[in-house]
Amino acid sequence: MIPILQIEALSVGFLNSGAMNQAVDQVSLRLAPSECVGIVGESGSGKTQMFMAAMGLLAKNAVARGSVRFEGQEILAQKSALRRVRGSKLAMIFQDPLTSLTPHLKIGVQLAEVLVHHNGVSWHEARYIALRMLDQVQIPEPKRRLHEYPHELSGGMRQRVMIAMSLLCRPSLLIADEPTTALDVTVQAQIIELLRAVREEFAMGLVLISHDLAVVGGLAQRILVMYAGRIVESAPAEELFRHPRHPYTAALLKCIPSVFSAPRTRLPSLAGQPPRIGEKLDACAFAPRCPRAAERCRRERPQLQVAAAGEFACHYPEEL
Repeated sequence: MIPILQIEALSVGFLNSGAMNQAVDQVSLRLAPSECVGIVGESGSGKTQMFMAAMGLLAKNAVARGSVRFEGQEILAQKSALRRVRGSKLAMIFQDPLTSLTPHLKIGVQLAEVLVHHNGVSWHEARYIALRMLDQVQIPEPKRRLHEYPHELSGGMRQRVMIAMSLLCRPSLLIADEPTTALDVTVQAQIIELLRAVREEFAMGLVLISHDLAVVGGLAQRILVMYAGRIVESAPAEELFRHPRHPYTAALLKCIPSVFSAPRTRLPSLAGQPPRIGEKLDACAFAPRCPRAAERCRRERPQLQVAAAGEFACHYPEEL
């Protein structure tokens, strides 16, 4: 079976004052059709930039090297190939719906123009399809919302509009970048459940990017953990939660709040900060923050080894 998305040895750097600052470092992954994969890591780990490269939406000072294939066709830096699939077969929900939507255009116009541009339908037909899609993503009073501006909607409704927009052309793959950011917990759960429902209904692949393992844990079939531009662990979701192999994954899991925690117990946190983009890294980028083997890692400077599944793993699995 041909992967719907195949990324091979992708590196993304940003040219700044004559220096190349690396944000993504030799990342590879494969996504099967209709598979849901979660990409997790702290801010600055390279999650978003990896998929901005795939979408051809990097900043002007960015340089991407490697290979990105969508449905078997190379699309990295291939403008003509990207134009044929971006927005139709390959869609992305961006982190902040308020800034992603055009502020001076009504919701109905923004939805309809996607269909007019990609499918060549009339504006009248496009508005009708957009109305049905708003109802499908459970927006109350969808006919009224077509005539409203983005600032007139709540954060949850704006995110639903973005989901509706991404689904209009029935894509094969949807990339959701932090789709629950700045939403309260109840609305977060609604958005995740909506993504689950539309993925099953449209039989599409889904990439869910988040800094929160708890958000992706109930939806993703497989989870990739990123740190300092690298994939440090990749495993089926249930296995990753039960038996994390990398100390960074184990540390992230400990930071998740639990209803079973003792009252007034301070929530664990991960000390230190991730490396800055462009910072020169040791063989193990996580060594300065490793809560279990920090001193040993710094003393022996272990080399990362590639495990059978293709992910990076620590040399000290007995300590995990």
